[in-house]
This record gives sequence, C-alpha cells and structure tokens, in this order.
Amino acid sequence: MKRRDFVKSLGVATAGAFVAPYILPSGRLFAASGARRANHVVFCLYAGGIRNFESVQKAEGNLMTNVLNGTEPIKPDILPGLDPIMPGPLSQPLQNYGTLFKQFRYAQGPTGHFNGHTTAVTGAYTQNDIDIRSNPDEATVFEYYRKHNSPAGNALNSWWVSNTLGPYPALNFSKKEGYGSQYGANFIAPTNLISQSGYDALGNMKTFSSAELNKVKEIRSYLDSGFAGVAGAGDAGVTNTEADTILLQNFIQQLFNEAISGQHNNPWNFPGGGIMNNDMYNIFYAEKIIQEFTPELLVVNMQGVDICHTNFTGYCNNLRKADFAVAHLWDTIQNTPGMANDTVLIMAPEHGRNLNSNSTVDAYGRFAIDHTGDQTSREIFCLIAGPPGVVNQGLEVNAISGESIDIVPTIADVLGFDTDIPAGMLSGTSLGAAFV
Repeated sequence: MKRRDFVKSLGVATAGAFVAPYILPSGRLFAASGARRANHVVFCLYAGGIRNFESVQKAEGNLMTNVLNGTEPIKPDILPGLDPIMPGPLSQPLQNYGTLFKQFRYAQGPTGHFNGHTTAVTGAYTQNDIDIRSNPDEATVFEYYRKHNSPAGNALNSWWVSNTLGPYPALNFSKKEGYGSQYGANFIAPTNLISQSGYDALGNMKTFSSAELNKVKEIRSYLDSGFAGVAGAGDAGVTNTEADTILLQNFIQQLFNEAISGQHNNPWNFPGGGIMNNDMYNIFYAEKIIQEFTPELLVVNMQGVDICHTNFTGYCNNLRKADFAVAHLWDTIQNTPGMANDTVLIMAPEHGRNLNSNSTVDAYGRFAIDHTGDQTSREIFCLIAGPPGVVNQGLEVNAISGESIDIVPTIADVLGFDTDIPAGMLSGTSLGAAFV
C-alpha cells in the first residue's frame, strides 16, 4: 500500500478523534515561515571525483550527452572499451531545464570522497579524517530540513541513498548539539541491501523462539551501545513512527520480492542487458522511493567513476552511465504525480581530479588519474534544473561562481526553511543566479 493511501485510510479510521488542520493546496500543513520555490528537492552527488576536462569542457568529446548540450563526438581513440548506451529518455539535454555553473569549486579541505560528501551534505568544509563510527560535526541538510521546516517532516520525507563505501551511512545525521538522529533521514544502500544476502537476512527472516528473541535483543542492545556518545546516549539511528515503519517494511519487502524474482536484472530495458552498474542501480532505487513516497528531500550519490585511479577507460564509461542515470531520474520525477513540475534537481561532483595522471595504464593504454589536492581537483560543476518560472532555463554561468558549501543553503532556500536556520550555522549562500 502506498503511503498516501495508507495515511488516507488511517485518517478515515480515526475520524472524529481530532480536528484536521488546514491543508494548503500544495498538500503541506500550514505554511513555512519562508516562501518555498518548490516542494521537492533531489540532490544528486555525481560523485567519485570528476574532472571538468572530461565533463563540461568535453576534452574527450561530449561524454554526457543526456546532461550537457553539444554535439562534440567522442574521440575515436577513447571509444574502444566503452559500452554502447542507448539514447536517454529526455527530448533535450538536462542542461536546458536549468542553470549550469561551469566553474564551481570545492575550495577547501582534503580532496577525498568522505570530506567532499560531508561538505556537500553539511554546507561546511571539514579537515577531518575518515572515521566510520563518527557522524559529522556539523548538522546535515536532513537535520536542517526536519528541524527547521514548518511543519516538521517525518523521516519518510527525507532520504539518503548511497553506496556502501566507508562512512557514508553516517552522513544522514550529525553529532551537532541540538540536532542528531531524531532529525535524520532514512538511509539505504541499495546495492548492498537489495541482494540475496540482504533478502536472507531481512526479507526472509526466520521465526525466533522466546529464548532466541531475548538473545537477539541482548545483542542488539550491545551493538546499539556502541553509538552512545556519537549523537547522544542511546542514539543508535533514525526513528520512524509506527505507521511509517509498517510502510517501510512493506516497501523493502516489495523490493526484495521484485529483485529475487529477477525484475531488477535489467529494469531500464537495455538491449541485451549487462549495462547496469551500481550507480544506475542507486538511481533506480531512488526512483522507487520517489514513486512510493514522493519525498520532499532526497540525496543520492554515484561513485562508479572512482575507478579512474586505475582505469581511465572505466572512468569514461561510468561517466556516461551516470549521465544516462541522471536523465532517467529527471524523467521519472516528471512522470511522478506530486513531484512533476514541482521539483528542483541539483547535481554536482564532490570534487574533481588532478591535472596530471599517475603511472598506472589500463588495458587500452590510457593513464589513470588520482585526486590528491591540486587546483584542478577543486574544479567542479553544478547544475540546477527545475520548473520554468522557478529555475532559469538554459542558462550557462561561465565565470567562477559558487562553492560546495552553497548547496545546502540553496536547498534550504528552495524548501523555504532558510530563514529559520540560526544565524552563523551556514557560511555559504543560496545560488540565487539559478532562480527566476
């Protein structure tokens, strides 16, 4: 049962128990203290470390034909090793639906994935090293949204969809005083969870005896205690309401059933199959969340291009796959009632890559590239797409304009809770040039 149907039936069952508040035409209860530009934001971290050379500068030809304007053919010497990818679902590149900042910057901090992701979701640069047990020091965009949006949204309204590399699950809430897991987002790592092992552990669980169940509870309590002091004593994770928990269980069970039965093997119907990579699956499951819950805030990452450390051909190949996936995501948004023409999509890499290659050569004789902090590894792009009348359509900003820390303030601006965030919490500013 979909969330909106469940809530509707629940409301009928409890009619007369309370007086329903006034509902705005948008479907929101009351009004936020700040005006909204749109009721939904999807932030796509086009991640893994992407150089502007291969993306917006098209040094190898246009590898991102679904996102970027331009008919520059892929150079013949880069074609061997690339998968044939069918044309995307959009009638024109995604760039035409919004504003492209070609000279964006990840200006401070180590050019590592954890640091870049942390900056993107907190709006604050960090010098911290990776610690898989530690949530960020500064509040995340999920916490800002759930604490300062009016009315406060439940966890089903905000999602963090990521791959399983290192500490990414810890980015759904922070250890910032006054924030924490009670304001966090639901997290899912689809390519790990929606699998045979995930199904065996969660989707096809055994029935425990009383003694076994007590032992399970004891183990759970012990494991939860490891989170004490991270985001508050006993703060082990995001809490959903009982009703939302049922919806989540049903949703995950349905995904398991579909995956185990083979329905997810080639969900986008590529001729011959075999094209889908983890990035595409991350977007595919983000689309499932969109269709089921129409969340107001969803952040999803893609990490496949990180193969560039050893395989430049794989990097270019995955860059194209991520390009197709983002276009497919936008098409899904525009075909989902409640989100169509009411969603702002933001996409940006977490950081770039070095100017010079390393010494590793792939099977096609192409040198690999790291991201160790030179100036080129701080050069990225940002695209903001959205409805006409809200987002400037087809605008290209060529001057150096905007940083990673500006994305969280932009999301707060779009969803109308920017003025409720305490002064001094965010050092970035909204990317106002993108908006009408």
